Amino acid sequence: MSLPRWTHCVPALGLLFGCSLERGLLTTLGPEYHRPNSPSPSQWQAALPLPHSGSVDNLRQWWLRFQDPVLSELIAASERAGADLAQAAARIERARSDAVAADAQPGPSLDASGAAERSAFSFGGPPLQQSQIRLGARSSWEIDLFGGLARSRQAARAQVAAARAAWHDARVSTATETATAYLNFRYCEVQTELSRRDLASRAETERLIARSVKAGFQPATAQALADSTLAEASSNLASRREACDVAVKALVALTGQDEPALRQALDRAQAHPGVLPRAPAVAINAVPAAALGQRPDVAQAERSLAAASAQIGVAEANRYPSLALTGSITQARSGIDGSPAFNLRTWSIGPSLRFPLLDGGQAAANAKAARAEYAAAESVYRARVRRAVREVEEALVHLGSVAARLPEAKRAQAGYRASLDAARIREQAGLASRLEREEGVRAAIAADATVASVEYDGVATWISLYRAMGGGWDGDLGTSTASNL
Repeated sequence: MSLPRWTHCVPALGLLFGCSLERGLLTTLGPEYHRPNSPSPSQWQAALPLPHSGSVDNLRQWWLRFQDPVLSELIAASERAGADLAQAAARIERARSDAVAADAQPGPSLDASGAAERSAFSFGGPPLQQSQIRLGARSSWEIDLFGGLARSRQAARAQVAAARAAWHDARVSTATETATAYLNFRYCEVQTELSRRDLASRAETERLIARSVKAGFQPATAQALADSTLAEASSNLASRREACDVAVKALVALTGQDEPALRQALDRAQAHPGVLPRAPAVAINAVPAAALGQRPDVAQAERSLAAASAQIGVAEANRYPSLALTGSITQARSGIDGSPAFNLRTWSIGPSLRFPLLDGGQAAANAKAARAEYAAAESVYRARVRRAVREVEEALVHLGSVAARLPEAKRAQAGYRASLDAARIREQAGLASRLEREEGVRAAIAADATVASVEYDGVATWISLYRAMGGGWDGDLGTSTASNL
């Protein structure tokens, strides 16, 4: 049996529909998406006391520019072990799978079937045996009349981009958390060394006062006070060592490394423990709108907004008629008790049109809900931008404060050290006591602690600025590392 002549037009119809994959055959419902204007200010409101030896583009090499191999290794290890990154990568694969399914919707589906069976039947006489083999194929093809399938593809692709941006955001967060934990450990080393020096000075003071009390030059209360300050210094040192151990535990949890090996790496990294990593100089000259384009969380929110816009078209298209072209063909071969087998071929092809008449308002409610989801996604996007601006502005304010405090702290440090040197000279000349020298030692230690605290604030703020500026991500969602996952 030959097929009707009109069925020969099916390939031409397929070409027609294939040419309109990005649009509906009749129209494309739903709004055309346009990226909303960024609600960021035209310029930074905080002062910019930043060195201009770098550029925003150099944020990609941020951690390498710390020139601290241990820091780079720890960040790489934390990215390999990070559960958030693994979950983000899984969401990318899920979004890609959904995009593949959405891209396949406009094309025809084809299912094949086959069956072989042997049966017996009787009309009151000896049973007759029948053998039958059936082969068939069935195809269905939905025609995108109103652009619902096109909008579905747009939404799926936007979700893939959003998932990739979320992966970058997880990477930036992981690197920031690891760098902060590493900085806390190094700062703890600084504080431990200062506490050790303070304890040694107070022990020497206690020894000198004990001799003075024994000789009758000072009352017993001076001895009690010296003992108390010595005990306090010893307690502070124990507390600092505990904090350092806790900081190591945090790095172990973040990187997934064995603690003994991690401790060896930390100890081997620096001949003089307690040296803070030095932040690189990076200029933040770009206007907020351009700089915040590097924020992966902002890009994720924007792509989610695009997906929500496309879903409006999907919901609107579901309120209109849908057209599908279906067809099937079956070839059967049957024989009874060795008699000559006979062949049977059947086929069918034709359009199927569905008209939504009465659904209790469900389709209209879905369209209204899609618009509400878009409004919510737009609110999230604008809130992300405002938060990004705030984080950058706060980091710039903190950097300005550090830039103002650090020279004063160093000037005080230099003054106390000069005073200590003078006290040592006077002691050697017999013009000052050993107790006066130890007081100068503790004053110099306090000045060193102040400088270390300000320097810690500066490095921590640079790490915060790295996070606020998107962590070196360049906004490319197509050729990123995440696309190779």
